[in-house]
Amino acid sequence: MVLENNLGKDDIKSLVVRLAVPSMLAQFVSVFYSVVDRMYIGNIAGTGELALAGVGVCGPIVTLISSFSALIGFGGSPLLSIRMGEKDEEGARKIVANSFMMLCVISIVLTALSLLLKDALLMWFGASEVTFPYANQYITVYLCGTVFALLSGGMNQFIICQGFAKVGMKSVMLGAVLNLILDPVFIFGFHMGVAGGALATVISQAASTLFVLAFLFGSHPPVRITFQGYSAKICKRILMLGFSPFIIIAFDNILIITLNTILQQYGGAQRGDMMVTCGTIMQSFMLIVTMPLGGITSGTQSILGYNYGARQMDRVKKGEMQILKIAVLFCTVMFVLSQTCSRYFVLLFTRNPEYIEMSVRAIRISTLMIIPLAVQYTFVDGFTGMGIAQIAISLSFWRKFLFFLFVMLLPKFFGVEAVFWTEPIIDILAALTTSTVYVTQIGKILNRRMLSGNA
Repeated sequence: MVLENNLGKDDIKSLVVRLAVPSMLAQFVSVFYSVVDRMYIGNIAGTGELALAGVGVCGPIVTLISSFSALIGFGGSPLLSIRMGEKDEEGARKIVANSFMMLCVISIVLTALSLLLKDALLMWFGASEVTFPYANQYITVYLCGTVFALLSGGMNQFIICQGFAKVGMKSVMLGAVLNLILDPVFIFGFHMGVAGGALATVISQAASTLFVLAFLFGSHPPVRITFQGYSAKICKRILMLGFSPFIIIAFDNILIITLNTILQQYGGAQRGDMMVTCGTIMQSFMLIVTMPLGGITSGTQSILGYNYGARQMDRVKKGEMQILKIAVLFCTVMFVLSQTCSRYFVLLFTRNPEYIEMSVRAIRISTLMIIPLAVQYTFVDGFTGMGIAQIAISLSFWRKFLFFLFVMLLPKFFGVEAVFWTEPIIDILAALTTSTVYVTQIGKILNRRMLSGNA
């Protein structure tokens, strides 16, 4: 058995790069799942802008599904890394078995509930009478592939955390490239419109799922999927640790819902749908920032978890600093691109001059403080990787609280476009809080670990 990376012995700097870069690239490619759909849909002749607004309204439901994938994937994979660091092979196998079982059960329940509630949810999430038909067509097809969305995303984390970052990247790239090919075929070739975009995504996620499961049932990974060792205690531990990334992604749901609702409310009958469309384009750009950034910080959690489990605290500290450097570098590059090239991105979605002007302005404002965002992601995911769920959850809740505070107040006093200033304000405030907590607590946490038993 040949490992791509030895998490306990390889040089920290090169190890972080080898895990962070493939994970970042995988998430870059993964953005195509949503951005490519929206790009093609926005260019449907005659109805592109309205169809794009409808798909944007589906965003919270899609994000909700992703949050359950993160609940198990980001909850179980750090525990697996810690168990591997402790050389607890039996415990590691139980983590994977219970995680796979929970993802299967959750996907069935989530599919049924979502299909029953989708009409009410779409209207609640900001659909108008005009955009509802497009939203309904897209989400109905997408929900039928919930099991693939959960398994491809959730179980891929158990590949990455065992040191196979390149394999994890290949699984994501397979789905994204397939999605890129199938989108125009279904949307334009078969004249399926928004439903075709959703179908292309479902098929692509199914292909990624088959790739992931074939690897985890095969002979290559040290810890494979088994069907034994089920335990309510282990399930609870996975859910507790996964609650922080779950909250981050699930509350992003409410971020999108609130944003769409505010844009509709303050935009009024004349500008509401246009504002939602521009907000959707802005959110699409933010995905290009946050998903690869999350790939860097979550893809390297295995380094922190493994060495935390092995009580190699110097490697934990060095690893965290190397992750932060890469995250800051990435965010700096994306900041420059957002301020100089956002117009070219917007042109992928629409040629309407009014929509272009509004969308470019929204992107430039929303990305003003994405460099401090690197601090938030690095330290919160770092705490999660070491199994410190309480701190990670608290910091996540704090950022979401700040969002709700400012998204409600800014447009009330400064007009509808002021809502786009919410993101930079909360990015800098959350980064200041998170960095303060990290500096004051990390030494105590690592010292306690040196003196304690197994996590």
